[in-house]
Amino acid sequence: MKKNILIICFYSTVVFLSCNTHQTNFNPNDAEILHHNENQLTEIIIYDIFSPPVASRIYAYTSLAQYEAVRHINPEAPSFADKLNGFEPLPAPDKNKQYNFILAGTKAFCTVAYNVRIFSADTLHKYEDSLLLLYKESLTEDVYNNSIIFGDSLGKVILKRAAKDMYKETRGMPKYLGSKNDGKWQPTSPDYNDGVEPYWNKIPPFALDSASQFRPRPPIPFNKDTNSAFYKMVKEVYTVNKNLTDSQKIIARFWDDNPFIMEHSGHLMFGNKKITPGGHWMGITSIACHKTHADAVQTAEAFSLTSMALLDGFISCWDAKYYYEYVRPITQINLWMDKGWDAFLQTPSFPEYTAGHATISGSASAVLTYLFGDNFSFLDNSDEPYIGMTRQFSSFYQAAAEASVSRVYGGIHYRLSVDTGLAKGKLVGANVLKKLRLQ
Repeated sequence: MKKNILIICFYSTVVFLSCNTHQTNFNPNDAEILHHNENQLTEIIIYDIFSPPVASRIYAYTSLAQYEAVRHINPEAPSFADKLNGFEPLPAPDKNKQYNFILAGTKAFCTVAYNVRIFSADTLHKYEDSLLLLYKESLTEDVYNNSIIFGDSLGKVILKRAAKDMYKETRGMPKYLGSKNDGKWQPTSPDYNDGVEPYWNKIPPFALDSASQFRPRPPIPFNKDTNSAFYKMVKEVYTVNKNLTDSQKIIARFWDDNPFIMEHSGHLMFGNKKITPGGHWMGITSIACHKTHADAVQTAEAFSLTSMALLDGFISCWDAKYYYEYVRPITQINLWMDKGWDAFLQTPSFPEYTAGHATISGSASAVLTYLFGDNFSFLDNSDEPYIGMTRQFSSFYQAAAEASVSRVYGGIHYRLSVDTGLAKGKLVGANVLKKLRLQ
């Protein structure tokens, strides 16, 4: 079913672009192209089943490359790469040549995407080829060629940073199998997988000074005493999950964003693909841009800033997760309270503290609030093609707070982890803006 949805989404994109050409005069300067670029990438990420941290890396490099080309539409739009960690100086357009910078941004976006380890490259090639054909029919040969060459050269410089960011090296590092020690994480039911991305803090952040810059204080110490703060924290998750309201169940499902869930029915197992947490917030970014009629530079900026906040958020959060190696609620509830209990949502395969969704929701919401203001109401339908649900929010911070508490309702996090993650995530987002001298 999910595969069919992705195929439909891809062909609808191509049909949309084709219709623009033959029926409504394709506009080579339309900011909508940038939305289609990001949407196509999200569909590939879902289809290829990338983990949330890895997906954030893909979004960050591609969106930055896109922005660094598109920003030249507005001479006053600043470069981001020259203020971030580890990027070489980017090529500048030749003042004596003409360009279409949305085309250049699209080329830079695709050049980077092909080389940051996406698997479904054929799908992206088909999308890119269909779009380039429309541009070729709409622009002079010189403008078309200048734009392609500039975008490709820019993307290749961005890739120099990606080539030395330790991603490839971490693929070959030992698995993380957890610990049998009290209070430490161990693989959880139903699949008991090893820990996801245990070395993600080795990925150099875009704006953070280090992965540990906002590392939180240690969580509540493990304690078996039924009167202890730790025991009461575990009991809260159990009690909440045993008494979930319909509203709480809806919130948990809406923000689940687990990219790959193994469904179990007797002896049968089948996988269910969904959007990642980062993909959800990139979708919210698109919604905000559409609602405000953001132009191409503003749209590229929003995608780039949000994706940076997501990547640094995951790096910061994963640093804490594997530094503290904190035990998940399901482990202690099964040991102490109810051997047959299962969380409302499937517990992801990595340590507890802090909550990843809460952290990146905090970082993304901080950036989006800067860009679009507080009290920004929106209908979040970014996940509707995959789960058939929408929700209305009055601000990005309200959405982030709901995303955070959804993990308690889902039975996969303690309240301490989501509250701490949300607060630290907002600091990560503010740090991106500070690094870029935007705030």
